[in-house]
Amino acid sequence: MHQASAFGFFSRNRVVNVDVVIVGAGAAGLFCAGVAGQLGLKVLLLDHAPKVAEKIRISGGGRCNFTNRDATPAQYLSANPHFCRSALSRYTPQDFIALVQRHGVAYHEKHKGQLFCDRSAEDIIDLLLKECAAGAAGGSVTRWQPCAVRQIRYHDGAAAPDAATPAAGRYEVDTDQGTVHCHSLVVATGGLSIPKIGATDFGYRVARQFDLRLVEQRPGLVPLTFDGAAWAPYAQLAGLALPVAMETGSKKAKGLFLEDLLFTHRGLSGPAVLQISSYWQPGTPIRINLAPEHDLPALLARAKATSRKLLGNELGQHVPSRLAEAWVQQDAAWQRPCSDVTDKALGALAERLSRWELVPTGTEGYKKAEVTLGGVDTRDLSQQTLESRQPGLFFIGEVVDVTGWLGGYNFQWAWASAHACAQGLAARQGKL
Repeated sequence: MHQASAFGFFSRNRVVNVDVVIVGAGAAGLFCAGVAGQLGLKVLLLDHAPKVAEKIRISGGGRCNFTNRDATPAQYLSANPHFCRSALSRYTPQDFIALVQRHGVAYHEKHKGQLFCDRSAEDIIDLLLKECAAGAAGGSVTRWQPCAVRQIRYHDGAAAPDAATPAAGRYEVDTDQGTVHCHSLVVATGGLSIPKIGATDFGYRVARQFDLRLVEQRPGLVPLTFDGAAWAPYAQLAGLALPVAMETGSKKAKGLFLEDLLFTHRGLSGPAVLQISSYWQPGTPIRINLAPEHDLPALLARAKATSRKLLGNELGQHVPSRLAEAWVQQDAAWQRPCSDVTDKALGALAERLSRWELVPTGTEGYKKAEVTLGGVDTRDLSQQTLESRQPGLFFIGEVVDVTGWLGGYNFQWAWASAHACAQGLAARQGKL
């Protein structure tokens, strides 16, 4: 694959013609470019950021949780939850695992189907760049980076007589490095999460330009925050982690996860909270079982009958001692030996620990969110190809209203939607 600095075929006054322009050199954009190039298409890949695939680079603690072995449509949120089914069924986790193995990338499974690189996320980036370099006869991938898109025009009338004017049904894309004409345009620019590495609303602006509908965007897979005064009794627990069961939402859209919870100075984080945040709606409560592996009512009743220890010490055998202490300090009735605590007080403590209900005041926002919920409305996209109602305009990856759980699911959507799009691009150009 060629970068602008290495390729040098372009000057600012020259018009370039390609089959496809892909905007966004992240997971979805890189993979789509590689597959399309190998199917014989001439592809130009653009990104305004100076570094390629920065979100891959920082993902999974730098080791990239590149897929989940058990991914199914059930792990994805969307206004149309069935939309992702077609792409996910045609490019599966096993397909991407086979690609990883073919490139000799060592990996391991942590838990719950989550696959990580043994060495570094750079291995996945190198894999994608190599796939882009492996164009078929007549196909190629060129990358201009950093290179921003300034304006997009679509021409649906008859071709003008001069060669510099695009023919009917073609796009004209003005970039920092000049103007490009293409048959198809793919938007793979992601969402609003982690703006410090270059996230923008570009994809949504393109959708609006061509009168496509949008589902409201909000941060997903993000820590939750609470009012300072109300959170004061728990701020001392910052850094404490423990396994919990957490739920929120209605029967229609209910999230329930058994994962680790992490207390922070401002609220709650950890896998359980990140997962539940995608289901949480402002103003509604979340419910937490802080001891999901224990029958606390039975354990505390037994302690009352057999133990002279302080209730906090007895409770500390079943939950972290810091957590036990923070809880019993909230009520004088709990600051006694087990045998002296009333049945009512014991029942209240067990109920509170098993069903702690609280209402977050907000989230840590896009700066800490791993993904963006919402996006381009799937009602305006083809399930088979990701082409929009606007001819030749495609949207893939996070910019679409399809959001996966934590644990490699969003990367799998990137690969699957990109692959479906590349197949659609090739069919559109008569390559399939």
